[in-house]
Amino acid sequence: MPWNNKGGGWQGGGDDGGPWGQAPKGGNGGGGGGGRQTPPDLEELLKKGQDRLKGIIPGGGGGGSGGPGSSKFVWLLALAALAGLWVMNAVYTVEADEQGVVLRLGKYDRTTAPGLHFIMWPIETVETPRVRAVNQLNFGGATGSPEGLMLAGDQNIVDIRFSVLWKISDAQKFLFNINAPEQLVRTVSESAIREIVGRTSGEQVRTKGRLVAQDAIRELVQKTLDGYDSGILITGVQLEKADPPPAVIDAFEEVQRAEQNQNKFIRDAEQYRNKVLGEKRGEAAQIVESAKGYKSRVTAEADGEAERFNSVYAEYAKAKDVTRKRLFLETLEEVFSNSNKIIIEGGKDGTGVVPYLPLPEINKRKEGAQ
Repeated sequence: MPWNNKGGGWQGGGDDGGPWGQAPKGGNGGGGGGGRQTPPDLEELLKKGQDRLKGIIPGGGGGGSGGPGSSKFVWLLALAALAGLWVMNAVYTVEADEQGVVLRLGKYDRTTAPGLHFIMWPIETVETPRVRAVNQLNFGGATGSPEGLMLAGDQNIVDIRFSVLWKISDAQKFLFNINAPEQLVRTVSESAIREIVGRTSGEQVRTKGRLVAQDAIRELVQKTLDGYDSGILITGVQLEKADPPPAVIDAFEEVQRAEQNQNKFIRDAEQYRNKVLGEKRGEAAQIVESAKGYKSRVTAEADGEAERFNSVYAEYAKAKDVTRKRLFLETLEEVFSNSNKIIIEGGKDGTGVVPYLPLPEINKRKEGAQ
């Protein structure tokens, strides 16, 4: 039987019964009866191949068919075939998204970067896992599937659909520390999301708490995988859907509409409150400013009166009679300027009431008519 370079072992020929397309005949070694084929004679096959090669090579390739040259050529041909087989298995290529993990007698030896490399086959073998490829696992397929139904912290059932993205962070740990990595990631992720959802209310998972739940799930899954020393990195968790079960989704939608209306009313009330508060604060500020202005004006007038009094007192102290008479006249002027006046001429020759033209009164009436 021929040696299979790709498989690394011996295997039978094709339908023609032999590796060179020719079924071996019986009689070589016995046992030809009953249609049973005998294994080919390697020496005979090599000799036939040598004879054919001599017909191709000019000069016949040297020595006779049974001489020392013929035996030497057979061994060289066999050595060349083994060398080619060894080179095919000893040289390997690591792609850009892979890492080469070299095993020596089945034990980890070293890790190689992308490129062309060499190993001591068959003592050493190589594994090339794709460390840069991002793998995705999806959970909770169809709506209402049992896999996606989970019990939230408020005893409500939530229909979950999410996906987990992961890749290999350490090729050695990934190959030697865990078995069935995809199943491990699936089991750990499902356990983590059930734990997080079980500690969170259904309303938070469906609305504003979704991003927080995603981060918590990713951290919990990564922590668990690190505990197994798995060499797996969780690059992301996407919570695609978190809805109520189909049987009660109409009721939940009605509640959401009511909450939206409630929020709208609250926003309208807050807007009206802010408007009224703004107006009242403006009025209060105006009153305060008016009070401050009145205070300044009264204070200035009082200071002016005090200064006037001090100045008058200083003049009074210098000439009391003159000052007293001037104050008396100014007071009379102030009193009589705002009162109706009748002039009467007294004495023996007096004519009684003296007529006069009241110019101030005429001016007042004129201003009133305008």
